Amino acid sequence: MTNVNAFIVAQGAEAGHETLPLETTPSILLPAAYDVVWSLVVFIIVFLVFAKYVLPRFQEVLLEREDRIKGGIERAEVAQKEAKAALEKNNAELAEARAEAAEIREAARTRGKEIEAEARARAEEESRRIVEAGEKQLLASREQVVSELRNEMGQNSINLAERLLGTELSDATRRSNTIDDFLSELDNVSTRK
Repeated sequence: MTNVNAFIVAQGAEAGHETLPLETTPSILLPAAYDVVWSLVVFIIVFLVFAKYVLPRFQEVLLEREDRIKGGIERAEVAQKEAKAALEKNNAELAEARAEAAEIREAARTRGKEIEAEARARAEEESRRIVEAGEKQLLASREQVVSELRNEMGQNSINLAERLLGTELSDATRRSNTIDDFLSELDNVSTRK
């Protein structure tokens, strides 16, 4: 390659000292004019394609996302309000249920006391009835025992009187008079003590 360069330099010297394109040093800050033109053409084409196809789609996606975010926030606020209303409703129902349960408990206590009082009254009535029946039965038994004792004592007194008198008391009226007199004397003796 050095031969080619040397040849080009020699030909340039012969032609009247023309400069070759690579002989000038390019500027670091300013590019060559042809680079600027072709870069501008490519930039305009990319910009037009970007503005025509990519930018509208990008804006669409951004608007859709913004709507979704706003809708989500609104739905969240609505859901939060609904949840708060439901919580307040549930708390009100719970308080109402507690009040109703307290009323039911109080009514049950009152009814229990009434039932207890009724049962106590029935038990006392039954107890009184049983005591009265027992007293009646005891009185009847006592009268029966007294009657049996009178008959036995009457019979024993007749037997004793017959032994003492040595004769038989045959008359029923005399017997009953004697028995009655004897028993009345016995009753008088028991009441004097």
